[in-house]
Amino acid sequence: MTMHHPHDRATEAPATLTWPGDRLLPDQVRAALCGPGAPFERATEDVLGVPTEVFVRRAPHLPALLAHARDTTPDLPYLVFEGVEPITFGRAYELVAVYARVLAGHGVGKGDRVAVAAPNTLEHVLAYWATVSLGAVLVGLNGWWTGREMDFGLALTEPVLLLGHGEPGLRAEATPWMRASGTAALLLKDLHGEALAVPSGAALPEPGIAEDDPAAIMFTSGTTGLPKGATISHRNFVFFSQHGALGGAATALLDGARYRQVPPDVQRASLVVSPLFHVSGAGITLTSAPASGLKLVFPGAGRWDAERTLRLTHEHGVTQWSGVPTHYWRILAHPDFASFRTGQVTMAGSGGAVFPPELMRHIQETMPGVQLGNGYGMTETLGSGTLLTGLMLERHPGSVGAAVPTVRVQIRAEDGTPLPEGEVGEIHIKGPGVFLGYWRDPEATADVLDGERWYRTGDYGRLDGDLLYLESRIRDLILRGGENIYPIEIEYRLVEHPDIREAAVIGVPDKVLGQEVKAFVVLEEGRTLTADGVRAFARETLAPFKVPAHVEFRDALPYTETGKVLKRVLEEEHAAAG
Repeated sequence: MTMHHPHDRATEAPATLTWPGDRLLPDQVRAALCGPGAPFERATEDVLGVPTEVFVRRAPHLPALLAHARDTTPDLPYLVFEGVEPITFGRAYELVAVYARVLAGHGVGKGDRVAVAAPNTLEHVLAYWATVSLGAVLVGLNGWWTGREMDFGLALTEPVLLLGHGEPGLRAEATPWMRASGTAALLLKDLHGEALAVPSGAALPEPGIAEDDPAAIMFTSGTTGLPKGATISHRNFVFFSQHGALGGAATALLDGARYRQVPPDVQRASLVVSPLFHVSGAGITLTSAPASGLKLVFPGAGRWDAERTLRLTHEHGVTQWSGVPTHYWRILAHPDFASFRTGQVTMAGSGGAVFPPELMRHIQETMPGVQLGNGYGMTETLGSGTLLTGLMLERHPGSVGAAVPTVRVQIRAEDGTPLPEGEVGEIHIKGPGVFLGYWRDPEATADVLDGERWYRTGDYGRLDGDLLYLESRIRDLILRGGENIYPIEIEYRLVEHPDIREAAVIGVPDKVLGQEVKAFVVLEEGRTLTADGVRAFARETLAPFKVPAHVEFRDALPYTETGKVLKRVLEEEHAAAG
């Protein structure tokens, strides 16, 4: 990495990361994939008033993807839940059509919001599809939120209907906004019962959905302590499947001989470990699966479990895994690993968490030929940004990858000026996956989207050749077991305690979850408080995964001359203490 004096920038060309497949693929192969008339032909079109590179041949909206699967792979299994007969793509279409009719009977129409507070269930998936097929907007409420957080999400989005399942739904139903608004609540099992009473054979509704109409609102934590509703369009969802398909095809052509491949007569299958209110869960369920005939196996409620993962992989012929490095350590260390069928697994993705070199070696020794994948994206880009797979990952394990097809990545200075390769700055992303904005928050939207629809991520990084490297996260994001946690929200809560004068929160390494939450607390003079007392106070208003697992009391916090807490010092001191 090189650092440059500001006056040097005028003589160095700004760097923009683009998909390297255009340069790496042989001409004939590239033409077959991306040339005129090819499946992944690209062109520049107007997207929300801005010229943007897009795929020419694409579904106009999400319901078209489900209709495509009904027409092309009607008999292939699509949704597999334990204790339930597998649902084929054809049957899913039929059920979604009657679900949509029932939801319309409950007053749901185009543009309305339907909130869901539930774990991943068959009814949840079908309700998601039915909502977007009506042109309505699915509001995904985090099942681990407290009642206070549920109330905020409901008040912001004002749904016309709340769908629940057990405890999360009951918490949402009991919030002040729900009581004051009189909004109807319905259990997903009751919705399913109503749908089964409707004669089948209906087609999906045709509400006149445009590509850039909103399809979902996904919540992302904010630096102000309040979550923001990222509004995801039908275009964003459709793009999720297309860039993945082209990237996968290119990797297979470039590195295929080195890695395991799924035989052409075998259906690919994936475990879905992410909740539907997350990018990964919704993206693969609503786009990748129907676009490619992928079977989805849902583990069911409860914590992630290595033995259950291995058993479902064995029973359903799962060919691809997703998770964090800790998951893979646990899978490989399971005492009965060898008794389960895993030879058909071809891919293992880490979802943004970098594979430690030792883990990569262990996977390659235990499961030779499995292709690893890692990437960088966020809710606001529906996960699109960069991707690192195959040989490129083995050669550059510290990177988070190259730009996915049609996406642009730049590193910019604080004033927004694009920087040359090697300089550290803020990561910006542009492409068809960039969200519409934050729901009912134009100020926050304007803060992260410029006039050319470049999304300002808030993360620091640098470009080196075709690859992006993360340097630090300027929002101090904590990645705990797949959940994104912003310390400021916890800090704001802690200093509300009458005995706490100051608080600083960081993420510290954790073997199981990747990171855990640690709070450094300075008490008011003469006051006493225990670590359990701190946690109990936090737990009153924060979701359980945000409650500090570690609490350290200090006489003072380290500050800069400008009054900012030196969190790096806290991290170093924690590491030194073992």
